[in-house]
Amino acid sequence: MTKQPAKVTVPGNILLDTLRLNQGKWVSGEALAKRLSMTRSAVWKKIGILKEEGYGIESLPRRGYRLLAIPDLMLIQEIRDGLLTSVLGKADIYRYVSTDSTNSRAKELAARGASEGVLVIAEEQAEGRGRLDRPWFSPGGENIYASLVMRPSLPPQTASRMVLLVAVAAAEALIDVTGLQATVKWPNDILVGGRKIGGILLEMAVEMDAIDYVVVGLGINVNSAAERFPEEIRRKTTSILMETGKPFSRVLLLCRFLEFLEDGYNTFRESGFESILTRWKALTDMVGKQASIRTINGLYNGVIVDMDHNGFLILRDNQGGEMRLFSGDITIM
Repeated sequence: MTKQPAKVTVPGNILLDTLRLNQGKWVSGEALAKRLSMTRSAVWKKIGILKEEGYGIESLPRRGYRLLAIPDLMLIQEIRDGLLTSVLGKADIYRYVSTDSTNSRAKELAARGASEGVLVIAEEQAEGRGRLDRPWFSPGGENIYASLVMRPSLPPQTASRMVLLVAVAAAEALIDVTGLQATVKWPNDILVGGRKIGGILLEMAVEMDAIDYVVVGLGINVNSAAERFPEEIRRKTTSILMETGKPFSRVLLLCRFLEFLEDGYNTFRESGFESILTRWKALTDMVGKQASIRTINGLYNGVIVDMDHNGFLILRDNQGGEMRLFSGDITIM
């Protein structure tokens, strides 16, 4: 069952900042009360909220409070404090300990008028899903499961551009944070060493001839060990932990993804799609390879020759004919 999300409404969280600056040291309740201009009882209540969120805070009479540890959780305040965007992630953030699907929650918010940049995150998904409603492995406390509300001014037929934009941002964030050589695979996969480390699920609502909203779903395998993955996907899947041998901060990676996405989104709106497409091509090794692509209209075989300006894959068959494909299941030969 979906648990109610946490949502931070007080910007800045001076209390938490003060404890962070003095991590491991005692800070008196009186000093905190003066700093926050509130009663010591109110400070005690706020400390209780932080403890419930997972912060390791010790309290003793006549000594006050001290922060012992910041947990490896996708905490809202940690995201806010580490984020250098202007819009994405700067609106409301909803955090679930467990939910069915962050995309489902974000779609509900978007349908009710949520502004661009609203973010939904979860520690665990009971019904995480990828493209074509395939299940997405979503254990608790290990990986990134996030969905973002966006409202691009685009006609529906160009929506595939958003998939490429998000893929570039996810790959760039992985490269920047981990040093891994991430690549992109059409239509919505992020790979490292030829194995899947992340995936993108875009869902949208259309009104007349314009997009009302797009929900950008992102799953990245961060701290899952090999034995945690189901047997049927283990050989084709990887994680940052598996590739580097060490755990990584999920908050840091999510923040960098949002920053790369906002930069690319702004470039897209101000200067067009060309630079995004050029970067996507630089991050893929698909062009020039023989491929088999299964779509709702049938199976197509040929050589991948390019990606067009709308994000459609161009496939040349053995007779020299070319076709443009919006999506499909692809096997590289």
